[in-house]
Amino acid sequence: MIDVTEQKRRVAVIGGGITGLTAAFFLQQEARKQKLPLEIVLIEASHRLGGSIQTVKKDDFIIERGPDSFFEKDQVVVDLSKQLGIEDQLISNSPGKSYVAINNQLSPIPKGSILGIPTEILPFAKSDAISWSGKLRTACDLLLPPSDISQDQSLGKFLRKRFGEETVENLIEPILSGAYSGDIDLLSLHETLPNLSNACRKHRSVIKGIQKETSKLKEGANGYSYLTLKDGLESLIDALEQALEMAIIYKSVRVQSITKSKDKIILSLNNQHSIFVDGVIVATSHQMATKLFEREGILKSLLDIPVNSFATVSMIFPHNTIKKAFDGYGFFVSRSSEYSITACSLTHRKWPHKVPGDYEVIKSYVGRAGDESIVELSDSEIEKIVLQDLKSTLKVAGKPIHTVVSRFKKAMPIYTIGHQKRVEQAKKELHESYPTIRLAGNAYEGFSLTDCILQGENAAKEVIASIFQKELCL
Repeated sequence: MIDVTEQKRRVAVIGGGITGLTAAFFLQQEARKQKLPLEIVLIEASHRLGGSIQTVKKDDFIIERGPDSFFEKDQVVVDLSKQLGIEDQLISNSPGKSYVAINNQLSPIPKGSILGIPTEILPFAKSDAISWSGKLRTACDLLLPPSDISQDQSLGKFLRKRFGEETVENLIEPILSGAYSGDIDLLSLHETLPNLSNACRKHRSVIKGIQKETSKLKEGANGYSYLTLKDGLESLIDALEQALEMAIIYKSVRVQSITKSKDKIILSLNNQHSIFVDGVIVATSHQMATKLFEREGILKSLLDIPVNSFATVSMIFPHNTIKKAFDGYGFFVSRSSEYSITACSLTHRKWPHKVPGDYEVIKSYVGRAGDESIVELSDSEIEKIVLQDLKSTLKVAGKPIHTVVSRFKKAMPIYTIGHQKRVEQAKKELHESYPTIRLAGNAYEGFSLTDCILQGENAAKEVIASIFQKELCL
């Protein structure tokens, strides 16, 4: 049993993904800034930190199993990189052309499209991705009265009302389903694209709203610059771990339950030990967070947050393996196509520093909401299916020299209608039972890298304020 000393407070961070790591880092920063007597314990159930961020380095190749880049918002990741002393490793890519597979044919996404929504008339008019009747229906968005968005609603229903079936199915849905890992007819408009609904509220037309407020709607948009780190995103994880000088880090240790003991919180571990702490940041998956409080019977609303499984498949090919005349960085796949892959990225074009000059690396994604069975197949079976799709789309010749298959089972939360209420209910219950515990992670207030970092930072500040109330008021 580890006791809390009278001089220090102890905060435990459960979960060593990007949210947990940044929470621990900002706990340390706040303690130093305010000269607070704080001890930090970071507990991770697996043998490594970083969660879905994992970089594989093989020879001169840099392969990302999970995310390979991020779209910066409010300088969050850049500022964190500066604090960690790795800002010189940040690299941006130049905007590249993306395509969409419609009825098994690749068509360019019209220039100026944001999340598949057209904002430039001429490129959209020239596009072969949409019929003329579909283009005219899309233009109705400029004439339709403003939509009633006072209540949350289906993202798919809202988009179809504004743009019609064809543009949604051929352009918007393939991008959004990839970005948000869910069926757009189940996704929440308010939770997935709040800026979109705000733009419509202010300008009546979605297209006009995007045109006038582009700077607020660039997140995840097709055609804008993304950032990564020179040696892979795991460099950010390594830098955070090295920076945690005040933290005790436990790996391959799982917290089994959380209970109370007078004014302390007890974390029961799977190694038969327990830890007494003053505050906790739970940065695990929402499913695991619910299990931690099973005895209390709280957080049950989180179980209504659905999750999706997916896999990434990175294949290394010799130079000139792609035989199709293709000038894009990658493509998305509409549901009208018969392919198993949902999206594809040409790493050697998007991030040439990650691939030696005589090779091509193609990263594909598999696992669509409602059809995730492919993720359960063996590596060789997944490789065979993906290779068949690449031969059909890009006319890839031969077999890959090396393949890296990465599975993420039940890892992607889906923000359906009512998501905010479910999260608010859980946080309210938690605060009433444990005022010094906070939830943070990709299931609550956004799942981008930036969102997770912000949640970690906010949780750290809130826990510091809750356990040092008297000291901070002096």
